[in-house]
Amino acid sequence: MRYGTGVLLVFCAGVLWSTMGLFVRNIPEASTTAILFWRSAGLLPILASFILWRSGGRLIGPMRAVGLAGVIGGFGLVMAYTGAIYALRATTVANAVFLYSAAPFFSALLGWLMLREQIRPSTWAAMLLAGAGIFVMIGAGFGGGGMAGNIAALLSALGFAVFTVALRWGHVGDMMPAVLVGGLMSMIAAAILAQVWGESLAAPPRDIAMAMLMGVVALAGGMILYTLGSRGLPAAEATLISSVENILAPLWVWGFLGETAGPATLLGGAMVLAAVMLNAVAGARRAALA
Repeated sequence: MRYGTGVLLVFCAGVLWSTMGLFVRNIPEASTTAILFWRSAGLLPILASFILWRSGGRLIGPMRAVGLAGVIGGFGLVMAYTGAIYALRATTVANAVFLYSAAPFFSALLGWLMLREQIRPSTWAAMLLAGAGIFVMIGAGFGGGGMAGNIAALLSALGFAVFTVALRWGHVGDMMPAVLVGGLMSMIAAAILAQVWGESLAAPPRDIAMAMLMGVVALAGGMILYTLGSRGLPAAEATLISSVENILAPLWVWGFLGETAGPATLLGGAMVLAAVMLNAVAGARRAALA
């Protein structure tokens, strides 16, 4: 794949991911568990079709190949998906996306603790800057969102980190079957959590259609474009380019719904995004020198 094509595909993936907050804002009545359930229901057939196409008609084999690492990663995705949806409903979109953009740093910490992976000085510096940004958003008051939503966004970031580190631990080269496993587990988890929390998976047809469309377009579409595009890019550059998600997400809800963010959110979010971008730039330079 040409470098320019990879850049375009990864950029488009970030654009699609950035619309999830706008989708959630347009689902007024469905519960958090209902959104999780129906979004996963929309995600699964698209990802399954993509895996079948790429593997020459095999589906069970690639899913079994992810093994225990895929199951652990699936649990991480359940946490990530649930936390993200709850956060987008309980706090501002800006708060949510800026907080769970810290996922790469949770991944670095988990990799250091669980896999004994070394953290480079530039990554430590970026993590300190991101931590300061998170403190500004949360420690300086609620900053435009409820504390429960802020915590849910951080748990979402931690869930994505668990998914990432689990795949590295299991030496899983293809993440798409693991994402499919995570989608299946999310539907099961949504049904269980609905019973525990006293919620219903039933929702108005429009809300169900919107949740499924979010799964098809924003989540599955973004994952497929990122998977294809990242084959032509260093990992650090792909991370940097896809960060457009965190910049565009607050703009969509501001432009279409008039939702604004407080000063603490904007300042802290800028610090977190700067940390992500600086870390990605440092990684791209290391890759170029290698």
